[in-house]
Amino acid sequence: MKQPKSQLPSYRRRNLLKAGGYGLALGAAQMSGVAPVFSGASAAGREAGNGKIFVVLELSGGNDGLNTLVPYRDDAYYRHRPNLGIRENRLRKIDDHFGFNPDMAGFERLYKDGKMAVFHGCGYAQPSFSHFTSIEYWHTAAPNRGEQLGWIGRLADAIDPDATPGFIVNIDEAQSLAVVARNHVPVVFDDPQQFGRKGLYQERSLLDGSRQPSENMNDAQRYLMDISRSAQQASERVREACAAYRTPVDYGIVSLDLRNVAALIDAGMDTRLYYTSFRHNAFDTHVQQPNLHQRLLTYFSDAVTGFFRDMERIGRADDVVMLVFSEFGRRVAENTNLGTDHGTANHMYLIGNAVHGGHYGELPSLTELDEGDNLIHTTDFRRVYATAIEGWLGHTDTETLLRGEFEPFPVFG
Repeated sequence: MKQPKSQLPSYRRRNLLKAGGYGLALGAAQMSGVAPVFSGASAAGREAGNGKIFVVLELSGGNDGLNTLVPYRDDAYYRHRPNLGIRENRLRKIDDHFGFNPDMAGFERLYKDGKMAVFHGCGYAQPSFSHFTSIEYWHTAAPNRGEQLGWIGRLADAIDPDATPGFIVNIDEAQSLAVVARNHVPVVFDDPQQFGRKGLYQERSLLDGSRQPSENMNDAQRYLMDISRSAQQASERVREACAAYRTPVDYGIVSLDLRNVAALIDAGMDTRLYYTSFRHNAFDTHVQQPNLHQRLLTYFSDAVTGFFRDMERIGRADDVVMLVFSEFGRRVAENTNLGTDHGTANHMYLIGNAVHGGHYGELPSLTELDEGDNLIHTTDFRRVYATAIEGWLGHTDTETLLRGEFEPFPVFG
């Protein structure tokens, strides 16, 4: 893997960013002349990923896959869930075995239009039931071992070693481990209208000013000056793009930041990798699950469907694929609080015009469970990562990137 051009170690660059303010954005990792973020970057950057855009949506909290895509033909599902099981006549059936949750009309349409691949039984060996531990494994694609870099960050390093400014955008309250890279510094923001450097009122003139490097500065000082200037430019561009975006498309009650992703795509940014999430462990449905979970799935389905309708409207639908995942599923059996507890294997989804829709992977058994009454995973989740990396973005060395050999599914081309 190519080392950063900066002489500052990568961990120091990240710590400097964290110390400098909230949601900073960076250009190329160079001591001198950090390029403006999102500014018509290098030819290498424009060609990285062949102009294809990859969006990752994380459903935090552990979504209940069994009540998202219901195996209504399997009697064991209803035996395990006498109260939570969703009856066949309420489901949005997509075939003779599965039906989506009643309010997921958008997902039903995406699947029937052949634009959705469903991957069954996704998980990993020796699963963790901790939100923090399991999501770290998914963020790093390195279950049960330490890894400092995120899988999206490593992907960016691999397909764009010159570190095109703004190649990764992470929309969230704080930077995800998934986007931590060696060469790239992602653009991170939450509310685009509040995106910018934070500081005391007395510091605003200094933070907002456009100071230029002086001859007396050393390399480290110049680097920090470039960071400050690039962060300021990034915040301005993000605010302008999101504020200027107008669309008649309805994203539903909660857009899950996908409207802002659409705004940046429409603005012609050089970003190729977007990462966002349904936040605050929303899907951790231990108690009184039915109504809450159905509302969450409605918001999720409407937002994703709205996003792809918007991509069609602006003529970018052929350029975008989305991956959807959650850090684990829920236990097969309902609990006494009319909810579900932390489980193991779950569905993953790839969505887009380029996707060959359908079911992939082996269905996990609802009768042959592990000692904790959980599904036994049948698909290593990294196979789905490998499918997107190789099949969509065209990077073939997934073994190095994912720290192991994982056969892609025949979803693309």
